[in-house]
Amino acid sequence: MTAAPPPVLTLSADQARRIALRAQGLLGAPDRRAGVRGVLRHLGAVQLDTISVLARSHELVPYARLGAVGRPAVEHALWGARTSFEYWSHAACVLPIEEWPLFAFRRRAYRDRGRLWGHQVSPQAYRGVLDRLRGEGPLTSTELGGAKKTAEWWDWSDTKIAVERALAFGDVVCTERRGWKRVYALAEQAVPAELHQREPGDQECLAQLVRQAGQALGVATRADLMDYHRLKSAQLDAVLAESGLTPVAVAGWGQGGGTATAPAWADPVALAAEPRGRHRTTLLSPFDSLVWDRARTERIFGMSHRLEAYTPKHKRVHGYFAMPLLTGGRLVGRVDPAREGTTLIARQVSLTSPRQLPALAEALREAAAWVGCTEVRIEALSVEGEAAESLRPALAKLLG
Repeated sequence: MTAAPPPVLTLSADQARRIALRAQGLLGAPDRRAGVRGVLRHLGAVQLDTISVLARSHELVPYARLGAVGRPAVEHALWGARTSFEYWSHAACVLPIEEWPLFAFRRRAYRDRGRLWGHQVSPQAYRGVLDRLRGEGPLTSTELGGAKKTAEWWDWSDTKIAVERALAFGDVVCTERRGWKRVYALAEQAVPAELHQREPGDQECLAQLVRQAGQALGVATRADLMDYHRLKSAQLDAVLAESGLTPVAVAGWGQGGGTATAPAWADPVALAAEPRGRHRTTLLSPFDSLVWDRARTERIFGMSHRLEAYTPKHKRVHGYFAMPLLTGGRLVGRVDPAREGTTLIARQVSLTSPRQLPALAEALREAAAWVGCTEVRIEALSVEGEAAESLRPALAKLLG
């Protein structure tokens, strides 16, 4: 790890928090003209996940920033007109098509590795997949004849392994999903020629991705910058100086918190103007880029949050798909949602203060209307230091 340069200035923890919120599109007026595609381009990556409770995570991310934009419009904006593609960034993510050249470093790394996910595949199966896509156009794995047979990875057919390998190598691209199935197409046919033909070196790819991560985060530690697109320490060291980010220190980010400072890097544009504007009140997906990094979430917001979907039910603290409640630029609680007909159910709600009841009601009402629910039902409510049951009448009145 290279030594950090001296900071240009020191930010308070509160300044850093507001800079991060604005960078993530959650402070200030949303750019509704740019819409969902604008959110994607601004964030640089929207994580995908199979879980769908209130909605799928990639729908929840633009919703959190823009409000109740129509769900079909979200799907069309993310998957329509081949303006995006799916690849491995922070995890499996939707990425703006403009970022295709920037992941050339990762495609080359997969090619150099050769063996992918511990599997080999015959050259005949690989060529066969490419020939099918060239002759028939975009196809799902089922249409290719290589659907997953069981829940176990090692039961995938040679065709399925071949098309996933081609996706990693960049010969194939996924620019849409149908019924949550990837639709595979030849990259040379689906990616605009001016982007497909660009093959920047690793240094250029990494420098631009670090710069983009810094812009999306506003202010970030080394670990934050690496985590955004899952880069390695050596990769970050190679390009941090040329990323265009400004070295700063943030009070309260040091070891042990308090007033201890820690080195960080900020988007120079974010430092040019004080973050001001309307704070969004909303429920966040656990996979939202504001909170997907647990260490950063705890450092900025003081909330230790983790997805408990894969935790045994009897060991869950906040619920299967607990969604952080954001209001006033702070995380003030969690809601574990479900849907039953036209009723949005809050299976479990936890708040830091009864003062957050109006924000909770606002977030639940908006979320319910967005997914077509006409009623909201609270099953379990807990408020720090309060008898939650005594607050139920007030909450019921706020929910109307």
